[in-house]
Amino acid sequence: MNAPAIESSTREERLDYVLSEWRCLHNCKLCGKCYFLKGRSEEELYADYIDGKRSYLDVTLEIRNNR
Repeated sequence: MNAPAIESSTREERLDYVLSEWRCLHNCKLCGKCYFLKGRSEEELYADYIDGKRSYLDVTLEIRNNR
């Protein structure tokens, strides 16, 4: 599923998407989500997307580039 577009979604829909995408799979060896988040919350990292300031892709690319 693609991230809801900022223009056509509510804050709650974007928050639900982020929480769903970053839900723990309880399979750390294969998942990699914890490595990507590095102990930070998905709500904190994707706050700009959730608040409608930046696209999900833009936020994700910034996180990847700042490893």
